Amino acid sequence: MVMAMDDTAFPMVDVVAVRALANHRLHLRFSTGEEGEISVAPLIETGGPMVEPLRDETEFARVFIELGVPAWPNGFDLDAIALYMDMRDRGLLARSAA
Repeated sequence: MVMAMDDTAFPMVDVVAVRALANHRLHLRFSTGEEGEISVAPLIETGGPMVEPLRDETEFARVFIELGVPAWPNGFDLDAIALYMDMRDRGLLARSAA
């Protein structure tokens, strides 16, 4: 029996592509085939030792994927599931063009 994922489901997703954009935005593609852009500026503005280096756009642009999540060389990373659910709930995701 296959069950459809509803809006309350806890999806198991990975980020499969990431690109840093201006103004602390990320373009993300997920393993579901959906993609979109999200600002992480509010998170960076909260400050703290892990996000402080990311205030520099050059350092922010060093984002890469590690184990299915966006990560930076200083060890900071973002949870793929939380990103996906936030973007899904805010209508920021669209199907990738083939």
